[in-house]
Amino acid sequence: MAPALAHPTGVNFIDDQQRPVHSDASTYYGGEERFSRGRTYSASFAHGYNPKRPPVFGDEWHQRSRRMSHDEKSSAPRRFLIDVDETIRVVLEQEDTDGDFQISVTDAGPKLMALGTATSNGFKSFDVRGTYMLSNLLQELALARDHGRKRIVLDEARLTENPVDRLSRMIKYSFWNALTRRIDGEGLEIICADPKNRTGRVNPRIYVPHGEPAMADYYRQVAREKPHLNLDVQVLPEKPDDPVYVKSLNNKPGILALAMQEIDNGKGQKVLKGIPFVVPGARFNELYNWDSYFISLGLLVDGYVNLAKGMVDHFIFEIKHYGKILNGSRSYYLCRTQPPFLTDMALQIYNQLDRSDMEENRRWLKRAIQAAIKEYHTIWVAEPRMDPKTGLSRFRPDGLGIPPETEATHFTHILEPYAEKHGLSVLEFSERYNEGSIAEPELDEYFLHDRAVRESGHDTTYRFEKRCANLGTVDLQALLYKYEVDIGTAIREVFDDELELEEDFALTPFPPSAESYADTRRWERSRGRLQKSEEWFKRADFRKAMIDKYCWNESKALYFDYDTVQEKQSLYESVTAFWTLWAGCASEEQCWKLISQSLKKFEVLGGLVSGTEESRGKISLDRPNRQWDFPYAWPPHQIMAWVGLERYGYLEDAQRLAYRFMMTTAFVDFNGVVPEKFDAVRLSHLVDAEYGNQGIDFKMVPREGFGWMNAAYQVGATYLSTGMRRAVATCTSPEVFFGQSSNTQPSYAQAYAATNDPLGLAMDTLQLSSPVIQPANYGPPPPELHGSEGQQDKAYPASR
Repeated sequence: MAPALAHPTGVNFIDDQQRPVHSDASTYYGGEERFSRGRTYSASFAHGYNPKRPPVFGDEWHQRSRRMSHDEKSSAPRRFLIDVDETIRVVLEQEDTDGDFQISVTDAGPKLMALGTATSNGFKSFDVRGTYMLSNLLQELALARDHGRKRIVLDEARLTENPVDRLSRMIKYSFWNALTRRIDGEGLEIICADPKNRTGRVNPRIYVPHGEPAMADYYRQVAREKPHLNLDVQVLPEKPDDPVYVKSLNNKPGILALAMQEIDNGKGQKVLKGIPFVVPGARFNELYNWDSYFISLGLLVDGYVNLAKGMVDHFIFEIKHYGKILNGSRSYYLCRTQPPFLTDMALQIYNQLDRSDMEENRRWLKRAIQAAIKEYHTIWVAEPRMDPKTGLSRFRPDGLGIPPETEATHFTHILEPYAEKHGLSVLEFSERYNEGSIAEPELDEYFLHDRAVRESGHDTTYRFEKRCANLGTVDLQALLYKYEVDIGTAIREVFDDELELEEDFALTPFPPSAESYADTRRWERSRGRLQKSEEWFKRADFRKAMIDKYCWNESKALYFDYDTVQEKQSLYESVTAFWTLWAGCASEEQCWKLISQSLKKFEVLGGLVSGTEESRGKISLDRPNRQWDFPYAWPPHQIMAWVGLERYGYLEDAQRLAYRFMMTTAFVDFNGVVPEKFDAVRLSHLVDAEYGNQGIDFKMVPREGFGWMNAAYQVGATYLSTGMRRAVATCTSPEVFFGQSSNTQPSYAQAYAATNDPLGLAMDTLQLSSPVIQPANYGPPPPELHGSEGQQDKAYPASR
């Protein structure tokens, strides 16, 4: 039956405010409840007349007549009159059979509920049917209650809203806002919460960098003004990433201060205020490095240019004060960075800034490029990350001991043999090993690689097991090639081919060699000369040559990581090989071979898997699955492939892959869930590898989604044609839409490659020689690189 209604005496609850039906929750449910005088029979509710309908569930629910396509339709949009709390109770009692406060396809309820119509003041009712409508009803009720509403008039159109439009709207107007943080007196309570903190101390602690006395004074003032916070303010030493010092902070974790801006407080005084930024969500409640890049792509699609710009400001601050863009803005991340995306992030934002003050825009970009150059020289092409012999860079961070941010039992299986060897419990051994009273060189080597895995962003995968710090990964080389091209392009196109560096640091020698790296006393200083574009283009040429020499495998038509210690390729097949297309360092021929011969190894029902099943190997109780291996698909890999394919002219392939990854089915069937990753083979967000999945633990309504999955959905939607978008909205399986088995996904490139007839060969040649499809102008075009194939006509690579 319809949930009971309780009106104020003598009134007819009709919402006369005509708000946009598909507006965000704050607009739709904001404001006060409004009542109008009852003038018709419907006001009899207020005088005790309350018609009851027979139960619509239990043994009788199936006798309800079905709605037919030729049933009479109402001439006006249908609206429901709802008592919020009572309807929430009834919905959960009737439909949430597994008790998780979500309505999903796995619930065994009748999936049918009668709601009173607003035009009859609840006298007449209409059936809401199916998982999607009922889960949307639960979400709307939860949002209404968030806004203090006891009763609402709800448009049916919000329950039947096109799921693609609904999810995009929620991401744009709700999720981004819920994931936004600020480090200042107003935002400290939220940002200091750390689900990864295992010390038992929950009072907030903030570390302020050396050389920022005004910032330290500000936070001390906050601590005095808000004593209930018990805020502990600490100032870091001048060199905050010393491994011994960082290890000493393991039992004193805290948030790291980020950039702030001076604003007028309205009293003629300048005060500090934190610059907003977006966190990934779930257990990751701090600013992250490569997450932020992909999040910024989604923010740009949704028009939040200044929010994305602020995240670059934080990265500039981190490079200045912490020596690198940190893995995350917590004390235990001080020794680690993550895959570098700063130059592309800054250039894309630069091209969307308000053009009314181009001089200020150039000053902003100058700061970003200067910071990127410092990061490049002091981190990525400096030892120990640089291997001078090959010229390849590696993920190889400093650090001591066991990473403290992991789950308590994460390394138990690794530590047990060593604990038994010393006759200690795992906990006792861990404490002694961390404090240095027990030396285990083999364990040191293990954690060197483990820290490298975490710096790579791909934690964890069998691709990197016990060898990551030795690998010149193809993805890192592609990213640094992009850095070199971007820096050279910016210097030439924006700064008139001259850029002065303001901070003082050593410039690494070029070309790299063991001899040139051995004598650091002969290295140039950053303030000793101006930066010219020619040097950066030469660096890009050199890196491309090294990628071709060490990472490209002609016989396998794929790029591989190179082991700098064993001096051979690591033949794990990784989808990051396609990052070379995003960066533009693959020749047209290499691109063609990647697409025609290797793409099919990674393409499955739900998009691109991280690696092939063959490379992962067999899974057992003793060898469990890793979350960055087959069969899981991650937003960064998808976005990089889409943009790369489009850059080289393979837009149809990019569109097909984007269609596969649009996770609308999970959104429809599982109460609006937006997870961190997917099982792309089973097309499921229910992941049991390692940490499980993030972004799926919520009650009644998803409030955040997950950062880079939100971005992937917004970016991916820009690749879809109108027909594709409609098919995604109806949850049409890729198998049905593309009319073929998920085990065989021939793109037009693959189809042509398999053709030997004259027309096929002619089309083959036409494709290779045709101009690249130009995306929207996201930035200055890359330079023509001497000796690099396929660079002359490509547009600046960017998310759409």
